[in-house]
Amino acid sequence: MYDFDEIVNRRGTGSYKWDSQPPAGVSGDDVIPLWVADMDFKAAPFIVDALRKRVEHGVFGYVKVPDSYYDAVIDWFSCRHGWNIKKEWILYTTGVVPALSAVIKAFCKPSDKVIVQTPVFNCFFSSIRNNGCEILDVPLLYNDRTYSFDYEGLERACADPKTRILLLCNPHNPAGRVWRKEELARVGEIARRHGVVVVSDEIHCEIVMPGYRFVPFATVSEADQSNCITLCSPSKSFNIAGLQIANIVTDNADWLRHIDRAVNDNEICDVNPFGVVALQAAYSEQGARWLEDLNEYIFSNFMLLKEKITDFPVCKLEGTYLAWIDVNCLGMPSEQMEEELLRGEKVWINAGSMYGTEGFIRVNLACPRTMLSEGLERLRRGLASLAAAFRK
Repeated sequence: MYDFDEIVNRRGTGSYKWDSQPPAGVSGDDVIPLWVADMDFKAAPFIVDALRKRVEHGVFGYVKVPDSYYDAVIDWFSCRHGWNIKKEWILYTTGVVPALSAVIKAFCKPSDKVIVQTPVFNCFFSSIRNNGCEILDVPLLYNDRTYSFDYEGLERACADPKTRILLLCNPHNPAGRVWRKEELARVGEIARRHGVVVVSDEIHCEIVMPGYRFVPFATVSEADQSNCITLCSPSKSFNIAGLQIANIVTDNADWLRHIDRAVNDNEICDVNPFGVVALQAAYSEQGARWLEDLNEYIFSNFMLLKEKITDFPVCKLEGTYLAWIDVNCLGMPSEQMEEELLRGEKVWINAGSMYGTEGFIRVNLACPRTMLSEGLERLRRGLASLAAAFRK
């Protein structure tokens, strides 16, 4: 069992999560940040060892990505997820968000439409806007603390002649869904019928709770594999986002050439040596064992949240390390709620409006349990105070 209870002081390390300045009048020194989606655990020791060995070499020039890198990706997804990727399908880049932007640039002209399904990862919105395209929102359906696809809404959106791409978040951030094969198959059938390309962000694919199984969209059927582009990275699962490595995967050679052109146009074609080394260390037998322990720990953290937060509906967590809490009953803008909790209790969460949906907050569970326990106690008190003020 790996030690996820160790407290690591991240303040003063240039951490966006820990060193960002809170709003005026709030001291950041004693804030517990349960917002930005990175983990407060040390990277796995075998990843650190591989990086240390690379550092000791002492020369950090431009990188030629080796065959062993591709082998690691291919073996990992084949053994772990039953997805048989070929080397020529893989295009490496610096991150999933830059990859998303490049794919949109490759497929869309300004004013074309891209489907999102809110609530959803906030960078979906910026990547679409930055390419001059229009966001076409088909909100997920919310019922009984979970979400489902709006197939009728997707049908209408895909039928729009200006729609080029359907963005899929699988597993879903922040709703916590791990989409089932039959759900993905129906989405894929709708997209194919209207000539819309599915772009599947699968960055959270290894963070899956007990009783659930991640299904890569490309494995649903051969037809779906031929109509999708997958974005993946070990960054979330192994807490190595700062090393900046990700992959774009598609079996369509023409599409990959267009994407490669956009990657070069956006100047995101060069990766750093540490990302290349870390991915190969992560995608290993040791990495699989580390993930088993990590997922157990995160699930226990989620159960702790449910014990602490009892007066508000907590959405079912099937995947990711991000809890989604329904605070609609407070009738308060979520950005105001985020600031009130930060000022009053020194706990920093994300407002639901960031993901295109009011009435919810997002809580990052990926930290040592003692830290989370204190953060959740602050959150419980803060929400109770807001509820009391609302009743008055």
